[in-house]
Amino acid sequence: MRSQNSPVSILDGIIAPVRPEMDEVERNIRSWTASPNPLIAEVGRYLFQDKGKRLRPAVLLLSSRVAGYRGSEAPFLAGLIEVIHTASLIHDDIIDNSALRRGRESVHAKWGPNITVLLGDFLYIKSIGLCLRASDDRIISIMAELSARMIEGELTEYFYSRNPEITENQYLDIIDMKTASLFSAASRIGAALGRLDPESESRLADIGKYFGMAFQIIDDLLDFEGREEILGKPVLSDLAEGRITLPLIHALDGPPGDGAGRLAGFVRRKDLDASDRKAVLDILRTRGSLDYAFAKAEGYTEKARALLASFPESPERNALLDIADFILARET
Repeated sequence: MRSQNSPVSILDGIIAPVRPEMDEVERNIRSWTASPNPLIAEVGRYLFQDKGKRLRPAVLLLSSRVAGYRGSEAPFLAGLIEVIHTASLIHDDIIDNSALRRGRESVHAKWGPNITVLLGDFLYIKSIGLCLRASDDRIISIMAELSARMIEGELTEYFYSRNPEITENQYLDIIDMKTASLFSAASRIGAALGRLDPESESRLADIGKYFGMAFQIIDDLLDFEGREEILGKPVLSDLAEGRITLPLIHALDGPPGDGAGRLAGFVRRKDLDASDRKAVLDILRTRGSLDYAFAKAEGYTEKARALLASFPESPERNALLDIADFILARET
């Protein structure tokens, strides 16, 4: 049975070992988005007034503790990770023409595409500029490479929009670039702060990657199985926007019959009514595609757990193990 608590309250309990640092992350983000420009200040307040899950900063902070770091730089870099994440969501909403984000009007819907694309660019550039203060030049390189990979992933996803011939490997490459690269960068930066040896740093980076892969697959599953009042957007929004995700790929790639041909027709269309959406869900359930996607996400969290077992036990390591469970159980 899923918890009746909100995802944010559940995560608050998990990240208790780094709660003071998470509070500092919030203060950093608000200071960076404060501006004498009234428009930047207004949109910044709108974006960050709801602090959300802040999962990526938490991964950075917990990873740095697992790596033995106890300095003051981690909350600064964790805030930058969250700002880069927010910038990517702003650009996503422009590309997808999304009207809602977390149950509220998207920045794109509220202020229009011109202001929104400029604000997304502003947050990206602001983040890269701030990361020049990092004590380790490698961290600057990680941040710069991360931004390029995320944008490349967005472009690749757009290229495959409404293409029923996209393969599972192509999909996994896209979510690796778009989502997992940010989680991986967060855990790698934590390792770099702790001056871990290259092999241990690589393990922590892979833990972040596996978290990100599982997170995105669950996110894509929720588009089919979630509840609109919790998601803050209509179900099957991804399909309506042309995004082909793992459950669809699995159903399309299976043996003929059970509606595969009909499903390919739905994928190519933009105007799905309620009966069409029900038909899509029926096909996915019949072909076992939703269960397949969940098992894939679960496999990534198991890989993360196996790597975490190689680090000494600590409250921070245990919190990362709990994050693996949180990713699989979340409803938004």
